Amino acid sequence: MAVTLAQAKLCTQDKIAQGVIDEFRKSSFILDNIIFDDVVAPGGGGTLTYGYQRVITQPSAAFRAVNAEYTAANNTIERYTTDLVPFGGSFEIDRVLKKMGSRLSMIQFQLLQKIKAAKALFCNSFINGDTGVDENSFDGVDKAVTGSSTEFNASAEAPIDLSTSIQVDASYKEFLDSMDEFLALLDGKPSFLGMNSKMKAKMTAVARRANYLTRSEDAFGRPVEGYNGIPIIDMGDKEASTDPIVSTDSDSGETSLFAVRLGLDGVHAASQEGALPVETWLPDFTTAGAVKKGEVEMVAAIIIKATKAAGVFRRIKVQ
Repeated sequence: MAVTLAQAKLCTQDKIAQGVIDEFRKSSFILDNIIFDDVVAPGGGGTLTYGYQRVITQPSAAFRAVNAEYTAANNTIERYTTDLVPFGGSFEIDRVLKKMGSRLSMIQFQLLQKIKAAKALFCNSFINGDTGVDENSFDGVDKAVTGSSTEFNASAEAPIDLSTSIQVDASYKEFLDSMDEFLALLDGKPSFLGMNSKMKAKMTAVARRANYLTRSEDAFGRPVEGYNGIPIIDMGDKEASTDPIVSTDSDSGETSLFAVRLGLDGVHAASQEGALPVETWLPDFTTAGAVKKGEVEMVAAIIIKATKAAGVFRRIKVQ
């Protein structure tokens, strides 16, 4: 059964597990909205492989003359497999802290920090994951769309310049036209537009000028700004870093924005059969040993079922 994290939370009565799931959902639009296809069971050799077919080309239709046959044209699909990977982290707490009365607050602090880091790692891998660079990761959206029909503006002679307020005034109509062209490449309305904080500021400035800026609320009652109803999402920073997940080239000042349609026929996640996507192990101070370990772990990967369910808009100058 495919579930979101919000639905997975209802499958457990463990208050700690419920709290951890909520923490993963907070401050991450992707983790709060992505669907987990929880069907993967260990196969031969103990691997966790999710096999699927990715749609490469769209269906076609045509007229035909009477007494003539249609010209055969099949959809192009390719077979893909992705291995689920565990990611997260551990922390250690000395039992002396228990005697000092600070055990619970320290456990909570360390747990929240590990959740924060795991969320950042997932979001970074969602965009930048590349098994050719890190064999323990999974491939992300950027790798899937590079060189595809939904990579837009990559070969433009000059970037669209939104670097200053004056340039936004001068270029926002060109940007709007380009956005229309870019979104038209996808197979449906995207679930969100992902970018860095600089690009988000430019995106909202453009949307405000064109009266396309919309506002909604997430599941926790926090405001979400949108471009004509499509959430504008700051992807945040990489784990253990202040570098943005969607980078801006320091020399050219250019960045990219990503559009992704979440869904079982678009972009989704895969997780283990019969298990929560997120698990925790808290320090056990009832056994011998001075230092106790706690862990947070998610076992998952992202799946891109259709190339047109995700795209990237290149060469946008923001600084």
